[in-house]
Amino acid sequence: MKGAYTTEGNRFVSASGGIMKIMPEELEMEVEFDNKNTAEVGSMHLISYRVTANQLQLTHHNEKETWVRVDDGKPGVLFGAWLFSGRKANAVDSITAYVPGVRKTMKILSGNRFQWAAFNTETKAFLGTGGGTYTAENGLYTENIAFFSRDDTRVGATLSFDLSLSKPHWYHSGQSSKGDPIFERWTLRNTFADQ
Repeated sequence: MKGAYTTEGNRFVSASGGIMKIMPEELEMEVEFDNKNTAEVGSMHLISYRVTANQLQLTHHNEKETWVRVDDGKPGVLFGAWLFSGRKANAVDSITAYVPGVRKTMKILSGNRFQWAAFNTETKAFLGTGGGTYTAENGLYTENIAFFSRDDTRVGATLSFDLSLSKPHWYHSGQSSKGDPIFERWTLRNTFADQ
């Protein structure tokens, strides 16, 4: 998953991503969402790659990109790709399970950065994305929003949630960016077959 935003004003520019298989010298990627080019959804790409020190060099259709490592995956308690998999309507209800199908909300976390994206692979609809930095310690998950496709006025906000981790599930509760109470369950993506 990749997202682009301006450093001046932190305005959202673009987002795309999908399922990636790592091979010895190539990445095989199936595009699941692309807000700039929905015709790409469902397409497969082979991307040559090379890792050197703190850089990842990609080559696709004779176009080269260089990515610089921004963290080493630590502390990493939430490191990975997660899919939204359930929620409670209120504090006393049980979790209403949600099995991701063509409509997904995914969150990718490195050691201290996150990005989420919501999309539909059947309709090719891109439904939104956001990201920034995060911490997960002492039972608290905190997001610092650097970009948000739906509303630039939320950039700079800090959201904190109570955190409970029982792999493959991660539960968080608190208030949404709109101030509504939430209790969500996220599940490691590789837990679901063909997701």
